[in-house]
Amino acid sequence: MAAGRGGDWQGVTVALLFLGVLTPAGAASAAALPVVINTWAFRTAADTAWRVLESGGSELDAVERGCGQCEVDQCDGSVGYGGSPDESGETTLDAMIMDGNTMEVGAVADLRHVKNAIGVARKVIEYTKHTLLVGESASLFAVKMGFPYEDLTTQKSLSLYSEWLNQSCQPNYWKNVVPDSSKSCGPYKRREEVTYKEEQTSSQRNVHNHDTIGMVVIGASGTVASGTSTNGAIHKIPGRVGDSPIAGAGSYADSTAGGAAATGDGDIMMRFLPSYQAVEYMRMGTDPTVACQKVISRIQKYAPKFFGAIICANTTGSYGAACNKIPGFTQFHFMVSNPLLSRPTEQVVDCI
Repeated sequence: MAAGRGGDWQGVTVALLFLGVLTPAGAASAAALPVVINTWAFRTAADTAWRVLESGGSELDAVERGCGQCEVDQCDGSVGYGGSPDESGETTLDAMIMDGNTMEVGAVADLRHVKNAIGVARKVIEYTKHTLLVGESASLFAVKMGFPYEDLTTQKSLSLYSEWLNQSCQPNYWKNVVPDSSKSCGPYKRREEVTYKEEQTSSQRNVHNHDTIGMVVIGASGTVASGTSTNGAIHKIPGRVGDSPIAGAGSYADSTAGGAAATGDGDIMMRFLPSYQAVEYMRMGTDPTVACQKVISRIQKYAPKFFGAIICANTTGSYGAACNKIPGFTQFHFMVSNPLLSRPTEQVVDCI
């Protein structure tokens, strides 16, 4: 695939990475289609999606299989079963998939007892007129679609839950309750008087607890698809849903403009619809790297210490990424596959 000139570009990219001279990631490689881009250094997910395209599969197939690979691999414990137990000790899953040609979205949230969350999300598109199914009802739908009903708990997740209980349930997501949630476990009750103080916007999540795989796939004809999968915020309050399964927040795809996917502190990021915003910037002709940066800068104005990153790609195959610089998180790693690269390649961008 694309020998000759592609090999030259590959050599330039490898040299840049080797020397540590990182220009904005989208500018480090020439635009080419098809392209697969995903959050974090989830190499097997990128490889799986790319192989689906190479074998003639659709963009939606590539997103479903790529994100589904992370569900099987339990990528960093933040995707799939056996990770991020909520404050009751249960692992639940969120996922979405979006078709940039039809603008159809399938999503599931607070999915219990079913491992292949993005597979169920795809079935929401194919077999219902809905967009988002949640909770135990989403699980019942999944069983009707042929997915096995399984326990998502593992020894690892039980251990994480036990350690949390032994640390007085720290950290947690409660506020304005008694007993003091910063010092003890519940059950909690609301205070009679709510204290309105500036919200703490520094995240409990960090580079070692990634929280999502987000993927954008753009085919040779410019067709765009995107998707996400996650087990959400560890020790979340049961019923919590973050940005990942929300169209325009977790990811967004529009075959007339491009696609984007976000990762990080979903409780903050979903308020800004960053993936939708990035695609709209690209629609106006903004370079993908700059589109990503503009989205991060917008969130920074309200939550300067938030943990998060976003990937962007337009319909020419140009791509980019951006992240918010906080202590312990100064660079964002992501994967790119296109005809100019001999294999899925890890790329790095400096946070802003």
